[in-house]
Parts: sequence; structure tokens; C-alpha cells
Amino acid sequence: MSGNTALLASVSGRYARALFDLAHKAGSHDAVASALDGFLAALDDHPDLKRLVDSPVFSRSDQVKAMGAVLGGLKIDGLTANFLGTVARNGRLDHIRDMVAAYHSLLAADRGETTAEVTSAQALGEAQLSKLQATLNKLTGRDVQIMQSVDASLLGGLVVKLGSRMYDNSLRTKLFNLQRMMKEVG
Repeated sequence: MSGNTALLASVSGRYARALFDLAHKAGSHDAVASALDGFLAALDDHPDLKRLVDSPVFSRSDQVKAMGAVLGGLKIDGLTANFLGTVARNGRLDHIRDMVAAYHSLLAADRGETTAEVTSAQALGEAQLSKLQATLNKLTGRDVQIMQSVDASLLGGLVVKLGSRMYDNSLRTKLFNLQRMMKEVG
């Protein structure tokens, strides 16, 4: 089971699916996604809010009251505000980051998008990235967004993670496989 599938099957995924379905009916996916991202940004910017969400010390009623005050200060649409209030009442605020990630996964899938994690020994140039993106788009039949990272220990080549599949064309892996084959022969 891939990480994305496991997330969608979890409690967080069920909450995200419910919000996604409601946003779909209301035609407000972009507003909901923006509001959720704004809420996560507020969590990162305000340590007290982060503590309220993450700590089991606060009671549900304290969390609900605090969320009411916080949501009043943020520009959040009604659907998202109701969702966050429900999450607080149900004592699930500590799962909000996973819920937002699951919501974004559902939204990307609905739009025919997917994300590829590309790791290379050196940062790829624009021409290389667009050629790789075109190849991945053709391979998957979807619009692939590339998240690039650099790992000098690869020595050369690429490692591409696309959904539950991983394509490892790194020099490090090729050398390891060559070393293993030489040990088997000798």
C-alpha cells in the first residue's frame, strides 16, 4: 500500500474525503484548499495555536472555543470553518496536517495531476526539468508536477518516485549492482 493510499484510508483521509465531497458539491475546491493552507500557515506562525492543536492537555471544549476565536480572525470560508469546528469538536485537531495533505491529494487526483519526487546528484536545469516532465506526462497520461531534491551521494543519474513506483537510475545504484555481481562471480 503506497503512502498516499494509506493516508486516504486513515481517519484523516475519511475527514478529507468528506470535506472534498462537500467542496465538490459547492464548487469551492480552490477556496477550501486556500483556507486550509492559510490555517496551516497560521499554525506555523503562532506557537500557542500549534500547542493548542498538538497537545492532548487541552480539552475538546477549550479547543472548540479557541478555534472559534482563531477562525474569526482568519479569512476562512464557511465550509472550511465548519469543517475545522467539527474536527475540533471530535477531538481530531492533532490530525489536521494529514487531513490537509489528504485533501490536496484528492484534489490533485480529481484534476488529473500527480507529483513526482525527483532526486539527483546536482540540481537539474530548466531544460532538463521540462524534458523530464514531458517524459513523465507521457508515461503517466497525467499532468506531473516535479518536486526536486539534491543528494550528492547519488554520484550521478536520477531517482524518480512516482506514486508507489520508484525508478532508480543513479550511478550509486549501478555501482552497487556491479559490485554485487562481481562478488557473485568471484
